[in-house]
Amino acid sequence: MEIISTEKAPAAIGPYSQGMKTNELLFTSGQIPIDPVTGQVVEAEITAQAKQSIENVGAVLAAGGSSFEKVIKTTCFLADMKDFAAFNEVYAKYFTTNPARSCVAVKTLPKGVLCEVEVIAER
Repeated sequence: MEIISTEKAPAAIGPYSQGMKTNELLFTSGQIPIDPVTGQVVEAEITAQAKQSIENVGAVLAAGGSSFEKVIKTTCFLADMKDFAAFNEVYAKYFTTNPARSCVAVKTLPKGVLCEVEVIAER
């Protein structure tokens, strides 16, 4: 196993890594909408937060030698299912190969954000 780490995505805020790769697979930790440059949550609107979360996933994928086109499975967490349609509009621009997906509403997310995204991808 190999730990994936990049300054182009937010640093882990706990005892975990941004991602792990093993054999031919890469697993990302959940990425929330934190700007990796400022360390701050982006504006409190679902489309901006979805875009930042997904771009953070993309940075971890790139650091691990993968890309959005190689994503096999995504797991998406929303603070409120009323944001589902708006989240999907952003999501569809990045995950164009239509990987398998789970999308669930959760009670709360770290730092009070509106969404979090994690993926499994080929390397």
